[in-house]
Amino acid sequence: MYTTIQFIHSYWAYLVLFVLVIATINAIAGYTMNKEYGPKDFRLALFGLIVTHIQLLIGLVLWFVSPLGLQNITNNGMGEVMGNSTFRLFAVEHPLMMILTVVFVTIGYSKHKKKLVSKPKFKMLMIFYLIGLLLLLSRIPWSAWFS
Repeated sequence: MYTTIQFIHSYWAYLVLFVLVIATINAIAGYTMNKEYGPKDFRLALFGLIVTHIQLLIGLVLWFVSPLGLQNITNNGMGEVMGNSTFRLFAVEHPLMMILTVVFVTIGYSKHKKKLVSKPKFKMLMIFYLIGLLLLLSRIPWSAWFS
């Protein structure tokens, strides 16, 4: 079960990264070029929200079944986990930053829906999706992706 969930989580991450980059670039372009907010923009923002939430659910399941997640903390203790950079990345830093990514994407999506005109809609998406994207990029386990 662990390897299947890890496989899904790893490959879904490519989709999340791709969609979040596209949605963020679209929001930046819409804001800077004073574009009209349309159905395509709504769908991109919504798809970004959906794929990040699905990834969070997969990641939470993985954290509970992975030997690098909760089992690592249980077996080694929090002091040992925090003292080892690899253990800390997988058990604490990566999950926390990904949860914050989903929080910022969700806030941005919710706030943009309340705006009535295009520029503020794009501004909300641009700010919160960009913060989410930067948090996501900061704690991707790159060594696991490229090994």
